[in-house]
Amino acid sequence: MPQIILATLNARYIHSSLGLRCLLANMGDLRGETVIREFTLEPSPVEIAGQLLQEGPRIIGLGIYIWNIEQTTRLVGVLKAVAPEVVLVLGGPEVSHEWQQSAGSGLSRQPIVDSADYLITGQADLAFADLCRRILAGSPPRERVLHAPPPALDQLAFPYEGYRDEDIAHRVIYVEASRGCPFKCEFCLSALDKTAYGFDLDAFLLEMDRLYRRGVRHFKFVDRTFNLNQKTAAAILEFFLARLDERLFLHFEVVPDHLPEGLKALLQRFPAGSLQLEIGVQSFNPEVQALISRRQDNGQTRRNLAWLRERTQAHLHADLIIGLPGEDMDSFGQGFDELVALRPHEIQVGILKRLRGVPISRHAEAFDMRFNPSPPYEVLSTGLIDFPSMQRLKRFARYWDLIANAGRFPFTLPAILGDSPFDRFLALSDWLHQATGQQSHIALKRLFDLLAQGLPGSLGLDRGLVKGVLEADFHRSGVKGLPEFLLRTGKAEPSAASQEGESPRRRQCRHGNSG
Repeated sequence: MPQIILATLNARYIHSSLGLRCLLANMGDLRGETVIREFTLEPSPVEIAGQLLQEGPRIIGLGIYIWNIEQTTRLVGVLKAVAPEVVLVLGGPEVSHEWQQSAGSGLSRQPIVDSADYLITGQADLAFADLCRRILAGSPPRERVLHAPPPALDQLAFPYEGYRDEDIAHRVIYVEASRGCPFKCEFCLSALDKTAYGFDLDAFLLEMDRLYRRGVRHFKFVDRTFNLNQKTAAAILEFFLARLDERLFLHFEVVPDHLPEGLKALLQRFPAGSLQLEIGVQSFNPEVQALISRRQDNGQTRRNLAWLRERTQAHLHADLIIGLPGEDMDSFGQGFDELVALRPHEIQVGILKRLRGVPISRHAEAFDMRFNPSPPYEVLSTGLIDFPSMQRLKRFARYWDLIANAGRFPFTLPAILGDSPFDRFLALSDWLHQATGQQSHIALKRLFDLLAQGLPGSLGLDRGLVKGVLEADFHRSGVKGLPEFLLRTGKAEPSAASQEGESPRRRQCRHGNSG
């Protein structure tokens, strides 16, 4: 029976917790007494508590994140009710900041912190093991809240042995070549970092080689600024280029306006389906960027995105944020149209979240920003975007995921967007909401029928054109049976374009962002 359990609730089974594995790797003499137990959000807190307690632990460490705080709060309540003798230790970004109510934050004190025995704020790689030793030795600290300073990376053991064969076979494998970020974008927790600092490169690549030899082919880098250090980024790209095979897939988050020629040459060598780049644009409005302390050369960002789209086969996933201080609907729409014109494969439209600890709250009064007090703390309205308009934009984002980001409508989407993508897709979004009242869980065949009905009405498109593009997209979808609009009008033979479909590598690339 283990004395110590490290546990968390992942959003989905496919995710794996890098944080827990970092803790496990640095348990030292207690590593043999420690196990990892990962759950999802589906089981009830009572079920999870039963599974944890049947192992008879003395200490349970829980990783707390924005997606699991509510469920984990209930879990802690159950654990304390039935096993008060078990020591509960909390850690993670959601409880590392503002765990006590702070004036003007709009966020309440966190009951989970009051219920647990200890809280470790910050990077607990070494602090958790030290706390466990003191507890097991009978000399626990008197203070309940312990603040862990960032550890020197050369003091840390790598976490990658903590991935089991089952994880490698069925889950996304997260890795990090560096921690921290030098930028101060106020919506991001990385704004609290002083700088970025990297692990020893040779030692890191040796760990990557071990993972590769164990069969890992999907590597998701969690570095906030992968291409910040050209030498390090180039060495990592060269490492994987030397190991290219049909299954290799890499995900990096990159700084959009920093793409030196040396990195460009390496990026061009990756074949389709092997590389995904997450590119945080967030806003093209210079005044908004200045307000949130975001340094971004918009001209260079546009040139780099265009170059990546035209000269590489990387899958480009670009991010925009709705609700930033100083940005109204017109400004967001202009930025959206600019980004659509640059043709990234996906545009992730996110609603601003007021994460605990981030500096964005300093703008709340000046810009009348109202945030949901419950996770994920999304902005509900601002002085420039009222609540009904924000809900309208939130629906826009969800329908965009269903229609554009899903990659199922390559022939239909250009007809929808035309020469005014934001306005036209917003009109379609309004129609879909009015027609269905749903923003998710729409079956694919029904979605085809809805578009066949809605595109002529909401956008004035020719019905023959709509039928043609939807039919081409449906034939390449692989869905059995026919939607109603084709049953009514008669089935046509698939066009040559619709028969092309997608290669396995492209499907893998399109869905590669699992975080």
